[in-house]
Amino acid sequence: MASSSIMGTLLQTHIGSVAFALQKEGGHSASTKDSAFLGVSLVEHGKKEFSFPVIRAKKVTSRNTSVPRIRAQTVAAPVETKEAPASKKTDRKGNVIITGASSGLGLATAKALGESGEWHIIMACRDFLKAERMARAVGIPKENYTVMHLDLASLESVRQFADTFRRSGRPLDVLVCNAAVYFPTAKVPTFTAEGFEMSVGTNHLGHFLLSRLLLEDLKKSDFDAKRVIIVGSITGNTNTLAGNIPPKANLGDLRGLAGGLNGVNISPMIDGGEFDGAKAYKDSKVCNMLTMQEFHRRYHEETGITFASLYPGCIATTGLFREHIPLFRLLFPPFQKYITKGFVSEDEAGKRLAQVVRNPSLAKSGVYWSWNNNSASFENQLSEEASDPEKAKKVWEISEKLVELA
Repeated sequence: MASSSIMGTLLQTHIGSVAFALQKEGGHSASTKDSAFLGVSLVEHGKKEFSFPVIRAKKVTSRNTSVPRIRAQTVAAPVETKEAPASKKTDRKGNVIITGASSGLGLATAKALGESGEWHIIMACRDFLKAERMARAVGIPKENYTVMHLDLASLESVRQFADTFRRSGRPLDVLVCNAAVYFPTAKVPTFTAEGFEMSVGTNHLGHFLLSRLLLEDLKKSDFDAKRVIIVGSITGNTNTLAGNIPPKANLGDLRGLAGGLNGVNISPMIDGGEFDGAKAYKDSKVCNMLTMQEFHRRYHEETGITFASLYPGCIATTGLFREHIPLFRLLFPPFQKYITKGFVSEDEAGKRLAQVVRNPSLAKSGVYWSWNNNSASFENQLSEEASDPEKAKKVWEISEKLVELA
């Protein structure tokens, strides 16, 4: 196959479900109208930069097909914000919950924090034994982590997790919503225990409920850096090249979400359209980014909690792409390494997410963090839809009803 044909094939296999950012460094700012690539507007980037018993949840049900769920990394827009207020420091270790910490970005982040000796990581994972095995494999000291069972595809499991964590008596300082499922080639939907389309039900609704339930615990923290971090994706941002590769994220008027995404009397897609596995993932990431901003608007000033999102770079070798076609899995890593130069290893991405967990320089709330080619962090910009305050408010209110908080 000629190189041009290979790259054409690559871009036709839902490459838009992953991110490759074409970043431009400079000492000045520019609007998205000032630059374009292949007719796609791009944002010009500036240089700125414990052990607990397993709790079993309801089984995930599926309709029409059975596709194994994939946990991975799976980001969001700057809004007007004040610098996080300083608070008194404590001598104890910080406590951080990381969802999906048994592999990929979550595991790399747990490793980076665990090795420092300054953090105790609660690895919130569906597969308890795998998480324990992987923690040992990467060398996280046993005294620095605890594995707890959490299945984000079951709201009952989410509630059980929050209750079990609270009964442990351990304070909570940081929550990292990292886990995600992704079915890029799925033609028919699968569903969560409560009957929601799997991608949105897991990536958005599961994390939405978890964050809301643990908010009171975070408010009580006396740690110097209490934060909620939601991992996003560049593919949910249509102000980027990657975000403009079909199928593009689009929540529409939210009619599918309002109807419960059950695929019976309403579409399983948020916008009410035909099911598309890749688009369902991208839509869930837009919801993640909107949720982060709504958290910031509702709670930051009152609580001092930092709410942030991030895109750590394209982790082309992650298990997130396990369900993609073989050709994509073969060609995508070298394409990212040598063509787009957007490739980031799991180890490097984990260190970047760890920065957002602990670094004072990344304590600003309401921010969507990214990194340039020199691994310097900067405040990135979200797309118009992913930063729409009215849509964020509607997504929040509908999600409250779906997870029975309203």
